[in-house]
Amino acid sequence: MTGTAGTAVSTTAARHEQRQLDWDGCLNVRDLGGLPTRDGRRTRTGAVVRADNLDRLTAEGQNSLLAHGVRTVVDLRDAVEYRPLLPTPDAVDLVRVPLDALAGSAWWARFGALDGTPLSFRPYLDHCRDAVAELVHAVARARDGAVVVHCGAGRDRTGLAALVLLALAGVEPAAIAEDYLLSAANLRPLWTILDRPEEEAGIARVLAAAGTTAEQALHQVLAEFDAPDWLPADDVAAVRARLLA
Repeated sequence: MTGTAGTAVSTTAARHEQRQLDWDGCLNVRDLGGLPTRDGRRTRTGAVVRADNLDRLTAEGQNSLLAHGVRTVVDLRDAVEYRPLLPTPDAVDLVRVPLDALAGSAWWARFGALDGTPLSFRPYLDHCRDAVAELVHAVARARDGAVVVHCGAGRDRTGLAALVLLALAGVEPAAIAEDYLLSAANLRPLWTILDRPEEEAGIARVLAAAGTTAEQALHQVLAEFDAPDWLPADDVAAVRARLLA
């Protein structure tokens, strides 16, 4: 039993390592391929990538993005965050879906204290359905090639996007939660650069106050996930077709 469990852990770790992408200038980039689904399949590599701030990409990093087959970038940030340090290559379509702005001031007044944790995901899915539909539509209608979805750190807005897309593809909840949790270690250098040493501790306090953990909160969201009931069926089908081999 011990040997079998050890092998399983090693295999999981290897898959995580294979999904991590080295795009110079970014810290938190990984392919959403290779994840197990409830019906025994795996998501397709080279279909959807999640990332942090692509504005930080060097020329070498942009070349890596293109070499990975990316042809559509879905930027989830608000306009105030745009920092076009390098021009978007002509070969790549850019689609803006500003999830924070689309939530609206009333949502932020009610749920803003949960930002930075997966506790914000359920309220967003409940109260910002038009924004979620816009995100899903952007991925569903992207042209052939990989789609990269990103925000600033690649954890919160991108974490919500990844959860929605993977859940629509029928990925196992444990695998979706595992993928979300990978961002914590990836982003530690960023919090040092930004002089935000309390970032992880602050998130832990919010979760502790709610009597849960990030993993438990993610599983709760996924247990109640009903987006296929209110998203356009053709967009759901297109996302599934893109992500599943």
